[in-house]
Amino acid sequence: MTEARDAAIAGALGRMHSGAFRDLLAALVAIPSTSQEAEHAPDVARYLEGAIGPWLKRLGFTVAIHANPIPGMGPILLAQRIESPDLPTVLTYGHGDTVRGLDEQWDEGLSPWRLTEAGERWYGRGTADNKGQHALNLTALEAILAARGGTLGFNIKILLETCEEQGSQGLREFVAAHAGELAADVLLASDGPRVASNIPTIATGSRGVFDFELALSLRAGGVHSGNWGGITTDPAIVLAHAIATLADRHGRILVPGFLPPQGLPEGVRAALAGCELANEGDAARIDPDWGEPGLTPAEKLYGWTSFIVLALHAGRPENPVNAVPPKARAWCQLRYTVDADPARFVPALRAHLDAGGFAGVAIENAGIGMAASRTDPIHPWVRFAAASMEKTLGRRVQVVPNAAGGLPGDVFIDHLGVPLVWIPHSYNGCKQHGPNEHLLAGPAREGLAAFAGLWWDLGELSRRGLRHGQMPAAA
Repeated sequence: MTEARDAAIAGALGRMHSGAFRDLLAALVAIPSTSQEAEHAPDVARYLEGAIGPWLKRLGFTVAIHANPIPGMGPILLAQRIESPDLPTVLTYGHGDTVRGLDEQWDEGLSPWRLTEAGERWYGRGTADNKGQHALNLTALEAILAARGGTLGFNIKILLETCEEQGSQGLREFVAAHAGELAADVLLASDGPRVASNIPTIATGSRGVFDFELALSLRAGGVHSGNWGGITTDPAIVLAHAIATLADRHGRILVPGFLPPQGLPEGVRAALAGCELANEGDAARIDPDWGEPGLTPAEKLYGWTSFIVLALHAGRPENPVNAVPPKARAWCQLRYTVDADPARFVPALRAHLDAGGFAGVAIENAGIGMAASRTDPIHPWVRFAAASMEKTLGRRVQVVPNAAGGLPGDVFIDHLGVPLVWIPHSYNGCKQHGPNEHLLAGPAREGLAAFAGLWWDLGELSRRGLRHGQMPAAA
């Protein structure tokens, strides 16, 4: 069957070489399905109703598009292709919404809603996050269906939401309400970046997002900087000192309650042994001296908590006046793993500020934006996927215990109990959420091949007797 497998993968890659995938992705990018601008709500719906839904129906799926459980949020597509209830069942996920286009910020000759090829870079909003990634997986599935004469040898369910860029609002409620329909053995999906563009990667969860604001308000309005400067408290200075107690000059977190209480788990350390991050593209550089000392960059990114000050405000930055400002505010964020307890964050922060003499600094609007999740990196489904990918690509796959960014994996663990296998096709320099977002053609080709091999190997599992509810051996 090796020759048949190789031919099926070649058939998938042929869709990229012929330009068919490029044309498909161009059509998807051309739909301005940003969920962050209310006027594009019709485009968000059109992405599901006019693009993805008809494609899946042609592939033999039953397709239903549901209203979001939260009024005003975008619809959710649920599609199923069931060959037999006894067969292994895969759930895959993606999101059809994007962030704002930011048209005016793109380089000359580029547009967020037009796919533009420039060497190995395919520019356009959603090429990396997430249209390009789920389109690759579905293109691979289409190729395997053709190679197997219209059957897969497994069942597949597809959940495509349109509110991920608003924190996946309504997704948890939808999955809870449709848990029976969504029941599966494993989640295989793609989002986020690889460890490096040339390193095939599997992430078995994601870090969580915890947001909070620090605020200090001292008076009703500003006072003259000449008459009052030096004799009345400046809230910006006080708040800056408060923030400086949360992390040192090199970004090491100084609030123990923010961190994994038992330190870096040995299983996480083992999974990340030898994992090398790369400086790529024109994104930020890796600063080896930033963050927790004694940890490798990979351990800091995938196994530890990070503290980020997203924004600071005092006075009128757009037009400074000669006044001591009345108040100051900082918008802050923690990216944390399942090994840290978010229920401890606010009490630990409050106690830390009070002990440092900052009782007047208020903690406001604190809460989880997206919860952390993790499947054991040596879970049988993870090992199966890694072995399949290594067979297809001919080299080692890096398994990380969780992606560094946020993904809604906790929803699928909590309500479906499925192991998580995220297989990203992008890289850290892709400019997602900013101008000039792009997909690299090299990782995209590998992603297409890897998923074609995965879909093929899943069909072989049932031919070897694996049934729904059972665990696989390596491919």
